[in-house]
Amino acid sequence: MSHTILLVQPGPRPETRTYCDYESVNECMEGVCKIYEEHLKRRNPNTPTITYDISQLFDFIDTLIDISCLVYQKSTNTYAPYNKDWIKEKIYVLLRQAAFSPNA
Repeated sequence: MSHTILLVQPGPRPETRTYCDYESVNECMEGVCKIYEEHLKRRNPNTPTITYDISQLFDFIDTLIDISCLVYQKSTNTYAPYNKDWIKEKIYVLLRQAAFSPNA
């Protein structure tokens, strides 16, 4: 488990910048999914069940001005930066594992 900091800037103004921290990369990727789910709930307040596919999630990520992760590297005691494409790859792997897990 590597401590991970998610940096997000949804709008063009610097004041929209925010961050969240997580105990692991997977927790962080779940957090990105939750951000998108909250976005969908705000846009569809009267819809009781929200569903989406991975391409819609990736389109949402692409609309963000900036999203990146800083992942703690124990060997160097530093944080390594990762971009949107890396985040999308990690989300894809996470959701694929969830889809094929026996508990899914």
